[in-house]
Amino acid sequence: MTSEVAGAADEGWGTSALIGSVLSGLLIGYLLDRWLGTDPWLTIGFVVLGSYSGFRGMWQYANIVGERQEEERRRARD
Repeated sequence: MTSEVAGAADEGWGTSALIGSVLSGLLIGYLLDRWLGTDPWLTIGFVVLGSYSGFRGMWQYANIVGERQEEERRRARD
């Protein structure tokens, strides 16, 4: 039961990190645009950076999960 809960929490982490990165970029870009009067350029730039950061984090997370699953398969065979 505990491993099932941990697995579900792990799966949700990747998605929430992506969404959080994009929303953070949106908020920072919007606030800087309002402060500096550069609408919409900083918002666009920070959303792109947030998206890149989120997808990069998900890629790293997917690699970690894949390595864990491969290790579990090896242990099951032995």
